[in-house]
Amino acid sequence: MPKLKVVFLDRATIPSQIHLKPLSFEHQWVEYDFTAPEQVSERVEGADVVITNKVVLNKSNLSQAQQLNLIAVSATGVNNVDVSYCNSKNIAVTNVQGYATQSVPEHVIAMLFALKRNLVGYHQDIESGEWQKDKQFCFFTHPIQDVAGSTLGLIGSGGLGQATATLAKAIGMNVIFAERKGADSCREGYLPFDTVLQQADAISLHCPLTEATRDLISKQELTLMKPTAVLINAGRGGLVNEQALVDALKNHEIAGAGMDVFTQEPADNSNPLLANSHLPNLLLTPHVAWGSDSAIQKLSDILMDNIEAFVAGKSQNLVS
Repeated sequence: MPKLKVVFLDRATIPSQIHLKPLSFEHQWVEYDFTAPEQVSERVEGADVVITNKVVLNKSNLSQAQQLNLIAVSATGVNNVDVSYCNSKNIAVTNVQGYATQSVPEHVIAMLFALKRNLVGYHQDIESGEWQKDKQFCFFTHPIQDVAGSTLGLIGSGGLGQATATLAKAIGMNVIFAERKGADSCREGYLPFDTVLQQADAISLHCPLTEATRDLISKQELTLMKPTAVLINAGRGGLVNEQALVDALKNHEIAGAGMDVFTQEPADNSNPLLANSHLPNLLLTPHVAWGSDSAIQKLSDILMDNIEAFVAGKSQNLVS
């Protein structure tokens, strides 16, 4: 077998402490921390295998990659890859699944406890001197709700949704699953979408972003939620209309929100969530729910195994 050229376009998306398993076949390894759009064409030229996390690969920047046989995506989502073009050129595409079924649920539950017990609000009160002014051993400027015995509504019932359900039940929560928005009937074990919004004390989103799910949660949906409920999104940023969410928080239509994902990443100050990050009932994290060290190590192991399998002529995690 001739020496294959393997190019990793955005190696810095995997932390440096995470070990990448060496490939067993003879190869030339080239890696870049990041790759700007205008650099893609040059960097993929002559490559047999290209690894990408978020770098966009399409007809325009892949047209010179005449040797390319495999695009190995180091994530689950492949919306940054023009899969149709790859099919037309016999370029295989693989992804990584099932690596964050512990990390994401733990992040969701951590956000849930923080929001239900108003940890951010109380921290801010101490920082601003409110506790000191009150001169009492404790004070109650924000409501504190127990998590056990409350109801978690899950939108999305794949691996992450199911894993979140398992963890939520372990801490004493009732769990209900929402049927697809607008569905005429419900599958067994599901409740109508609007019913879940109305009944749940917390909503957690675990569905993919498609044209059908964009702005899945907007003004109308937030109005249906209990004023004591919280919304958590560790799925995809476009699932929630961010301005509508900020308005609902300010108007006390819901009690709180935890957002790990944004419509544009990294988000800037034009994003309504960042512009209102001071709100005591808003908790923001930078798309890290999936990123415990153990989860990223598992991801990298599967990524390298996908490449090994493809070179060996085996089908593993093929998207196309």
